[in-house]
Amino acid sequence: MNSITMSMNVDTLILQALREDVTSEDITTNAIMKGYQSGSVQLICKESGVIAGLPVFERVFHLVDPKTEVTFFFHDGDKVQKGDLVAEIYGDIRSLLTGERTALNYLQRMSGIATYTAQTVKLLEGTNIRLLDTRKTTPNMRVFEKYAVKVGGGYNHRYNLSDGILLKDNHIAAAGGITNAIQMAKEYASFVRKIEVEVENMDMVKEAVEAGADIIMLDNMTVEQMKEAVDYIAGRALTECSGNVTRENIAQYIQSGVDYISSGALTHSAKILDLSLKNLKAV
Repeated sequence: MNSITMSMNVDTLILQALREDVTSEDITTNAIMKGYQSGSVQLICKESGVIAGLPVFERVFHLVDPKTEVTFFFHDGDKVQKGDLVAEIYGDIRSLLTGERTALNYLQRMSGIATYTAQTVKLLEGTNIRLLDTRKTTPNMRVFEKYAVKVGGGYNHRYNLSDGILLKDNHIAAAGGITNAIQMAKEYASFVRKIEVEVENMDMVKEAVEAGADIIMLDNMTVEQMKEAVDYIAGRALTECSGNVTRENIAQYIQSGVDYISSGALTHSAKILDLSLKNLKAV
């Protein structure tokens, strides 16, 4: 996530988070710090995992005070261990105190997602299956959370509703069936758009194949049902497994033969990675 991407796509979101935390002033900091005092503070890892969101962490402090300097000893995607010194931050102590919680909130959340994703990806080693995220993200956090999935070794599904056609159960019901839904999608969308259809049984699988779906999502099916579906599809469409997939149960789906496994748990169930700003001192 480079500086151009940061300023174009996420500065507004970071500023909203800062405004959420400081509506008028940082009353505690202002009470104890009457003026400028240069200082430093250390970013310490309190548990092992995969770090993600360092550019966002730095950007928070730059938006609070452009003169703040951050020295990193790790890069996004690196494995960190409990006790590691991840970074040192230098600047006006008032800015360090005011930016601390927002910066840590982003970094802890993103690193937790990257860690959970990396642990889940490891369970798929030796297969050709790609692990995907979903749109089950925290409001106003999608860009950060999906970035963290990629840092952890996963892949992004569609970013939002404008990004791809996915005909789910309610879309199919609204259209009057899979065939109608696919036909209407083909007539409406550009020919470069792939059409994905969510199915729940073999009858739906067969209809989706005959109607020309590009991707077929096998939703909440057993592994045996998925195997049958993949055999029937026989490469005529890409296949995706979905439905309550977690790190704890993903191994059972490896034998299904699908091309992709999507898991909302990557973003909605990952715990934070514990990091802390410690050892603040005047310099």
